[in-house]
Amino acid sequence: MARHIASAALTPLVQGLAFPEGPRWHDGALWCADIADGRVLRIGSDGAVDIVVDGIPGVSGLGWLPDGRMLAVAGEQRALLRQASSGWQLHADLAPHVPADCNDMVVDAQGRAWVGNWGFDFLADARPATTVIVRVDPDGRAQAVADGMFFPNGSVVTPDGRTLIVAETYRGQLTAFDIADDGTLSPRRAWAALAEAKPDGICLDAEGAIWLASPPTRQVLRVREGGEITHRVDVPGDAVACMLGGTDRRTLFTLSVPLFAAAGSAHRFNDKATLRAVRGGRIDRMQVDVPGAGWP
Repeated sequence: MARHIASAALTPLVQGLAFPEGPRWHDGALWCADIADGRVLRIGSDGAVDIVVDGIPGVSGLGWLPDGRMLAVAGEQRALLRQASSGWQLHADLAPHVPADCNDMVVDAQGRAWVGNWGFDFLADARPATTVIVRVDPDGRAQAVADGMFFPNGSVVTPDGRTLIVAETYRGQLTAFDIADDGTLSPRRAWAALAEAKPDGICLDAEGAIWLASPPTRQVLRVREGGEITHRVDVPGDAVACMLGGTDRRTLFTLSVPLFAAAGSAHRFNDKATLRAVRGGRIDRMQVDVPGAGWP
């Protein structure tokens, strides 16, 4: 039976955000995007927030190239941006490859970015449709490497760099691929079916289990391959992402927004003015036994 942990076990780190997403532990701090503000934030262990980047509409997935330059997904522009001394440059134009806004990604040890996208305009109540995963190489070349994906969202790469696991939100499933040396992917396989969860952001631990945000249940779940749920952590809002970090990678950060449980959630997601006014997004944390592993 899964261990059920009440939200009271969480300690608040940051409150008053508009829509936090894409958390990453990097260089001794927690980084995340705030989609509604168009910002990238660096958050210290004391909760102090630095605005690192401002003015990227729909900013979501974050990662770093081997030389330390940051990559950021500009979701509404369907582009991947690269940090430069003079500001931000286009790393890859993803619009020719994807039918809808881009969202989360993972960047592996070689600097290859694996980028997801919505697949359809769910803000306009469009009919759901499958889409692709795009791989962007360190030199900026982009190509679709997997199709038939149903809202590919949070992603991880295993410590050996050989497996990519993707949360298919609308399929309610974690899906795995083997990664070949040249970056091609094997045929997909179901890693864990989780119809109740509609998984969003995910992270991996050293035992090979995945922590995932489950918006419908307002929880963060720890799941083993095959679908066994070992832990359920209640969060104060609707869970959208999670990350293992801290000096020993045993701090679980949970990101939540009071959004999806409300009627007309897709339209509220699109109402950035309301999100900025309400500022109900928050990041909480707790200690766990098994440290994080792999990427991100």
